[in-house]
Amino acid sequence: MIHTRLTELLGIRYPIFQGGMAWVSDAHLAAAVSNAGGMGIISAMNAPPDYLREQIALCRTMTDKPFGVNIMLMSPHVEQTAQVVAQERVPVVTTGAGLPSRFMPAWLAADIRVVPVIPSVAIARRVAREGACAVVAEGCEAGGHIGELTTMTLVPQIVDAVDIPVLAAGGIADGRGVAAALMLGAQGVQCGTRFLAATECTIPDCYKDYVVAARDIDTVVTGRRLGHPVRALKNSYMREFARREADTAISNEELEQFGTGALWRAARQGDMETGCVMAGQAAALVKEKLPARDIVEGMFKEAEQLLKGAGQWVV
Repeated sequence: MIHTRLTELLGIRYPIFQGGMAWVSDAHLAAAVSNAGGMGIISAMNAPPDYLREQIALCRTMTDKPFGVNIMLMSPHVEQTAQVVAQERVPVVTTGAGLPSRFMPAWLAADIRVVPVIPSVAIARRVAREGACAVVAEGCEAGGHIGELTTMTLVPQIVDAVDIPVLAAGGIADGRGVAAALMLGAQGVQCGTRFLAATECTIPDCYKDYVVAARDIDTVVTGRRLGHPVRALKNSYMREFARREADTAISNEELEQFGTGALWRAARQGDMETGCVMAGQAAALVKEKLPARDIVEGMFKEAEQLLKGAGQWVV
């Protein structure tokens, strides 16, 4: 069994977080991952605070294990959702798309473990000083909003820069990725794309099938012109977004409007043509739909076997 500082800190069996994916990471998926021994995460996304409170209550009916909430700091409801997690005393909060500095005192006062998703050494150092108990170092292989550094280069730099546990994210979907992350000095991993194909995930089957069928070259990044690049699977929508992004006659406001609701159309309506099918490069490693427990246990069984045999190249 793989034990790290992260499993001891959070009281989980396996050092794995399920990523907070908008319109994907709901109470059903979070509870399934937590019951499997990992850290399930509910995504607060851009939803109003009542939705989040309902999801937290629902998750608590399905698991007695620790779970978390991902706060998207660009959300128009971020002030209210930040209050909800403090009031509900959610065990763990992960954050993305910004700095959580102004919310951390209230979360820490509520005995919440704060684990920001970070794209650089400077931000990792800052949130560590402000009281984060761990950080997720997410490389640009990930799906959704991304930075510019790869997981392979980012993780060891963050490990060297901070004294708190580091989780590796971006491009990890099997035991090989887990073993590699641990060898880089990470204390755990965060996976999003792999859990898109979990049987407990409530996205339509056509979305899951799209992920399972993905090849190595089937993701694309758009949105750099707007300052927040996004990785998703190629389809008609993403090709049209790329075309419009390259057209200087189209304003940033028009481009933002074209992006509104695209993920919702894919994740909740099953629209694989005019929806944004967010997924990372790890989609090419996802070969089948499985229960969350089988995903988690399979990844760590494979990782343990690889780490035990790591000395085979030493002469």
